[in-house]
Amino acid sequence: MNEKPHWLTPEQQHAWRTFVDVHQKLATTLARELQDIANLSEADYAVLVALTDTPDGQLRFQRLRRALQWEQSRTSHHIARMAKRGLVTRQENPDDGRAVHVSITPAGRQAIETAAPQHVATVRSVVIDPLTPEELDTLTHLCQRMLDQLEKKAP
Repeated sequence: MNEKPHWLTPEQQHAWRTFVDVHQKLATTLARELQDIANLSEADYAVLVALTDTPDGQLRFQRLRRALQWEQSRTSHHIARMAKRGLVTRQENPDDGRAVHVSITPAGRQAIETAAPQHVATVRSVVIDPLTPEELDTLTHLCQRMLDQLEKKAP
């Protein structure tokens, strides 16, 4: 199995590096803003978004873990850190000792309400507003195709 790598052409390399640069710079900008505005990490924000997307601000631990696409231990440790900061609570289900629920607290809700307006403003100014509606549709289509390929590779 001595196949040579199928290297990228200069145009493909440029497209790839541009994509990586956008991803890294956008992630860095959003992370810095979350920290500065609401003392939240990207991971904190992801947890709080998942919880606020539910009507009661609560998810079973395993469902939250799957939504975040995190490993069990990462989820457990992160939720414990957020609970220590008063952003979430973790409760055992009295009807099912194996089930744990994670709920957003008033402090967690306040933190996301503080962070979300600037987060959305940055996403809008960097990603949404510079694109025409057609370009946004194309971006959505392209990203979905990439996600579909990633799903095929998922374990």
